[in-house]
Amino acid sequence: MTDNMISSAVVIGAGIFGVSTAVQLARRGVRVTILNDGPPANGASGRSLSWLNSARMRSEPYHRLRMAGIDRYRTLSARFPDADWLRFDGGLTWDADDGRNEIDTAYRYEVSLGYDAQWLSGADIAGVTPGVNANAITPQGAIFNPGEGWVDLPALIGLLLKEYSELGGVLVTDQGAARALIEGGRAVGAETATGGHFLADAVVLATGPAVPRMAAESGQIIGDGTPIALLVQTKPFAHPLRAVLNTPRVAVRPAPGGAFSLDADWAADEGVTLRPDGGFEIDDSVVAALLAEAANVMEGNPKLEVATIGVGGKPIPGDGEPVVGALKAIPGYYVAFSHSGATLGLILGELLAFEVMRGAEHPMLATFRPERFALS
Repeated sequence: MTDNMISSAVVIGAGIFGVSTAVQLARRGVRVTILNDGPPANGASGRSLSWLNSARMRSEPYHRLRMAGIDRYRTLSARFPDADWLRFDGGLTWDADDGRNEIDTAYRYEVSLGYDAQWLSGADIAGVTPGVNANAITPQGAIFNPGEGWVDLPALIGLLLKEYSELGGVLVTDQGAARALIEGGRAVGAETATGGHFLADAVVLATGPAVPRMAAESGQIIGDGTPIALLVQTKPFAHPLRAVLNTPRVAVRPAPGGAFSLDADWAADEGVTLRPDGGFEIDDSVVAALLAEAANVMEGNPKLEVATIGVGGKPIPGDGEPVVGALKAIPGYYVAFSHSGATLGLILGELLAFEVMRGAEHPMLATFRPERFALS
């Protein structure tokens, strides 16, 4: 199979999906322009927990895609073994002590897939992964997944953009929001808010939580389950925790320089209010409660201080599964919209670039097509 005659592409969005796809296209000799409404990673990629995993239970195709995603990070880690922005120190998860606890079921499911998993009691934790408050582990125990890790997406995006620039790629960040240009029923490029026109053979829409709305402007339906997310990053301090923690009340992951990133669905639900102007109000008492929950699961109950707070939409399709590939009703128009943006960031860009270049569907994306929403 040979590549199609695609010589140019416009990518709308400079988060991980957009930049990853753009780099892959540029490596294949395509002239690529990325359009973003501000600095790179200024959206969901800049406020992602960025836990690299395929833990718990999901569809088999989605699990395989995530495992391929982790594989690409392993390859990248081998190139940058001393990177402080990409680590594979494992993940530890436990559930609340109530009827919803699924630790036993999740452990059995992971083992059935060959996903590296260890069931641990609170007493076992210290000997396997440091820095965890063993008293926080519920009686049903916890699952430790040694193969999991985390990535700092802004750092990764910066690395990819350096290569992108060296390959001749263009990044436009000073012309406001962009939209796809549709002429004669096909995508022919993009237009920015200031009136800039960028013509191309293919257009990739990778604007995170804005994808469903922007696709709808062209008459295309993409189911949207996007919630508001809140990510708090702490000031750096010395602590032995290296694994990502996913606990009943808070998720905690190490970050470059000795900081930690924290999030929880309840914190966003209770602590963030949408203003009429589209901005957000953040309840300081909820942020303080989130810090306390994080300290409670960390050894020594450390004092955590806020460095930054990120608020905005967390991209989640309506059925929870990725949405990737061509909008078939509009030739030349492609989308990338999914949760697990960090885990899928490298592999999704690779597979989407394959489809753009060849005009053919990759089998790993067969169940993730955008048109499934129009058929439902």
